[in-house]
Formats: sequence, structure tokens, C-alpha cells
Amino acid sequence: MIRRLRNVLFVLFIAIGLAGPLTGCSRNAATGQMQLNLISESQEIQIGLTEGPKFLEQSGGRLPDDNINQYVELIGQKMAAECERPNLPWEFTVVDSSMINAFALPGGKVFISRGLLEKMETEAQLAGVLGHEIGHVTAQHANARMSQAIIAAAAVAVVSATTEEDWAPYVAGGIAGITQLKFSRDQEIQADTLGMRYMTRAGYTPQGQLEVMRILQAAGRGARQPELLSTHPHPESRIANVEQHLAGPYAIQLADGSYAENRDRFQNIVANRIQNLPPARHGGQQASDLTAEELFAEGNHGLWCGCEHH
Repeated sequence: MIRRLRNVLFVLFIAIGLAGPLTGCSRNAATGQMQLNLISESQEIQIGLTEGPKFLEQSGGRLPDDNINQYVELIGQKMAAECERPNLPWEFTVVDSSMINAFALPGGKVFISRGLLEKMETEAQLAGVLGHEIGHVTAQHANARMSQAIIAAAAVAVVSATTEEDWAPYVAGGIAGITQLKFSRDQEIQADTLGMRYMTRAGYTPQGQLEVMRILQAAGRGARQPELLSTHPHPESRIANVEQHLAGPYAIQLADGSYAENRDRFQNIVANRIQNLPPARHGGQQASDLTAEELFAEGNHGLWCGCEHH
């Protein structure tokens, strides 16, 4: 048994070591919080470069409209320039999917679906969604989840190696129910808050964040899971958080008419063009069939919208 344990630990040590240098626990520049992070920035970027094309292919490919694609990229880059990690290789892509979804990979690869764009009315609403996804990346939420998964895998291996009974299936099952919950409620709310930070820095009214959440809430229907076990918080929880910030830290920006909504520009570049495109190449379940939680949970990939391929 001792030899078995030694072999398991040796394999784990080598596997983690080959993944690259561990950054350990550090203070996140966006959140100000101490954070366990076993993923280096170079590894984050590589994950985005590797997984981004796969996600794009699985999600219907790029929207067949260069004007809309360039517009979303422009707004995204404007937002990313205001975040704490402006030097990441940020890229903002519209996928030709009718699913209501937004998604961010580690390393700055952000995706938004055609289905979600079709629900929007203003540029400020788009800025709210992109800001939320940028927030997942700057807060390194994917890194935290992956770091937890590394530790969980190590725990399963150790339990299997040190007991006569094979407890691994039980431990693994329990861990899977927690560590595979995508982003946590706190992470989703934190990304909303960071999104408001970036959109106001870029000159957009924070009202756009509240409006897009209400759009998603109105589009959802059906039963919901208990909030504690939901992969993402109920729309009401996030709306309450945004309303609290609008009444407090962002009250001045909300009242200041110089913060842009840009309704006409969004309508001309996005809304008036997207309705004339051929049907989306991806998206089995229709938006009207999704619950509010699914709308806020970014489809099957876990971003809102919450973000990254986790």
C-alpha cells in the first residue's frame, strides 16, 4: 500500500509539474482577494488558443456578417482596455447560434451568440454582457475552478491509494457534483460587478447591465432549481446586486447623461442587419424554451452568462 501511495503521489507530482510552474496563492488585481491559482498566465493564454477554435466550430462558426463582427470586436476591445489585464490577447467573436449565450475562455477569448444579440436593444446592453465576460477572465474564475479540480483529482487518487476499500467512485462522484458547477453564485455576481466597472470606465451607462438582465429574465420561464444548488444565481439575485450598485457606487454615473446608451448605433449596425441573415447554423433548443436559470447560465457552457470553457 505504501508503495502504491508513493507511486500515486509521484505521478501526481510529475503531472502537475509538467503542466508548468504553479503560481500558488496570490492577490487578484481585479478583485483584491487572495486566490488559489495553479494556472500561469501563459497556460491561460494557451487554453484560449487551443479551445477557442473548438468552441467556435461547435457553436455554428462565426456570424456571417463582417460589420456586426467588427462592431462587437470594437466594443469588446474598448472594454478590455479598461480592465486590469489589458495586455491579454483579447478577442471577441459572435457565434452563429440561436442559443442565448455568452462565454469566455481563459486568456481573453470571449464569445457572444447571435441569439443573445437578437434580444438586445442598445450598445450599453452589449457592453454589460461583454464586461461580465471580461470580469470572469480578470477575476480568473476559470483558473480557480481548474485549480480546485487539480486538488480534487489528487484527493481521489490519495483516497484510492490509502484504503483497502475502493472509495474513489464515491469521492469522485461527490466532488464532481461540486467542482463541475461551472461558476459559483459569488463568481457570477462578482463578474456582474466587474462588468459595471469596465462599462462605466468605457463611458457606458451602467443601466445597460440592469436592462440586459431584465431582458433575460423576461425571456425565461419554467421551474427553477433551489438557488444553493443552481450553477448560477437566480436572475433576481443578480438584478438585486446590480440595483444595489446603481443606488450606491454608480449612482453618479447613472444620473450623468454623458454615459452612453448608443441605441441608434446598435440598431443600425446589429438589429437591422441580423434579422436579414439566413437562419442560424447552430441552436437546437429555442430561446423561448429555456428557463431563466439557463438563460443566465450561458447554455451548456457555463457563462451568464458566466464565462470560459470549464
